[in-house]
Amino acid sequence: MAKLTKKQKEAQAKIDRNKLYSVDEASALVKEITNVKFDASIDLAVRLGVDPRKANQMVRGVVTLPHGTGKDVKVLALVTPDKEAEAKEAGADFVGLDEYLDKIKGGWTDVDVIITMPSVMGKLGPLGRILGPRGLMPNPKTGTVTMDVAKAVSDVKAGKIDFKVDKTGIVHAAIGKSSFSADKIAGNAKELLETLNKLKPAAAKGVYMKSVYMSSTMSPSIQLDPKAV
Repeated sequence: MAKLTKKQKEAQAKIDRNKLYSVDEASALVKEITNVKFDASIDLAVRLGVDPRKANQMVRGVVTLPHGTGKDVKVLALVTPDKEAEAKEAGADFVGLDEYLDKIKGGWTDVDVIITMPSVMGKLGPLGRILGPRGLMPNPKTGTVTMDVAKAVSDVKAGKIDFKVDKTGIVHAAIGKSSFSADKIAGNAKELLETLNKLKPAAAKGVYMKSVYMSSTMSPSIQLDPKAV
């Protein structure tokens, strides 16, 4: 096992392992224990009492974080010529169709989100093996396949993220940066947790939100009180 550095030991010492923290307490503490030299990402990991192998217990959704993600999200709008102007005005970083489909076929995936139209989805099918593993395949359920391209682009730029429970029953999501104030981190965390609560499947029995942890890049994790959530 690797030895802890002095800073890591100091961070660990600030966390009471016998305590379940409130969202507000954890949001303040995560800033205290983050000591990397870059603007670290703040993440939530939520273990849900669901069986993701069963279709009626899959938890997936989107949420617009009130204070944004703190990340400059690169958006590719794969649209027909009549939609190009509105996509550009809404802030899409890359706009076009066939030329970008060719680039993706060649292995280019230097974007965070792809937004497209229903009529274009047929062309994206063959690219599933490239886009799927990277989480880039547009999906109507996350609002990335739509005729309202401008709204979809502006929503993503404003802090809209999508999330999905993984095969172990955990939802991982980045909810901000360490440069955010504690209030903004807490606001984003509460928005995500409230959204997850609303998405509880009717088929899920027993405790739904089993555990919640907050951490930053390379920091130890802080356990939140799921009952308070």
